[in-house]
Amino acid sequence: MQKIFDCFEKIAPKVQKLINGGEVSYASSSNASGDLQLALDIQSDLLIEKELSTLECIHSVFSEEKEEVCFLRSNGEFLVAYDPIDGSSLIDSNLSVGTIFGIYTQAFEAKNLLASGYIVYGPRLEIVVAKKGEKGLVHKRYNPQSQSWELQERLNLNPKGKLNSPGGTQKHWSKEHKQMIDEFFSQGYRLRYSGGMVPDLHQILIKKGGIFSYPATSDHPNGKLRKLFEVFPYALIFECAGGEAIDGKNRLLDLPTLSSHESTPCFFGSVEEIAKVKEVYR
Repeated sequence: MQKIFDCFEKIAPKVQKLINGGEVSYASSSNASGDLQLALDIQSDLLIEKELSTLECIHSVFSEEKEEVCFLRSNGEFLVAYDPIDGSSLIDSNLSVGTIFGIYTQAFEAKNLLASGYIVYGPRLEIVVAKKGEKGLVHKRYNPQSQSWELQERLNLNPKGKLNSPGGTQKHWSKEHKQMIDEFFSQGYRLRYSGGMVPDLHQILIKKGGIFSYPATSDHPNGKLRKLFEVFPYALIFECAGGEAIDGKNRLLDLPTLSSHESTPCFFGSVEEIAKVKEVYR
């Protein structure tokens, strides 16, 4: 599995280079989730698939930008699902974006998730990795001068944080959800929401606590974020960091996968914030 982590460390500067000089206009196609694709989405997807396909340990790969799983070799042990550039619509605003990946075995199911991670393309290039059963997150920062990754302090969450990242359009929230968000703000939580899952969740982890929510809404009753490519990987990350990840009632990593691009409501945060979510949604 370490070879997969090493591969993403190799991939990260290449995707960063694509972002810095790549095409940010929309392509004439949509991905399997119905989102309009940037030319950059397609380019980064092909780059990541090409690099992962060189690893003998990988059985298959699956991207949010693809309709179907790409089978590589029958004797491979691992399956990798990834979102090549999450939040790519933010690039023209020059905001941070990222890559999310999950490493599975046997089948693309939450119960089979062994490890996950994400890359942040921002003022600094960083990678964060979680392994099932391990406490804390491996955090590395790229040094462009030495072209090497430098290990940082492991990331862990405090029981309670100060940041509130509420996703979804407010007019489509339920009354109960809006009351909960307002209550967090009344307690002094700070609004931190860019519209990018990677930078917003990274900030909560770096600042050691808070709450990120993307609930069921009237326009997206099943949530908007995809299980395999975004939700399950971050659920493992937050659990390894000492937090929790739920759909409002259930642990995200206990959910089944009924279709390949299935979405779900999701809440990621410190234990005290998630306890409040459970109280509201029970």
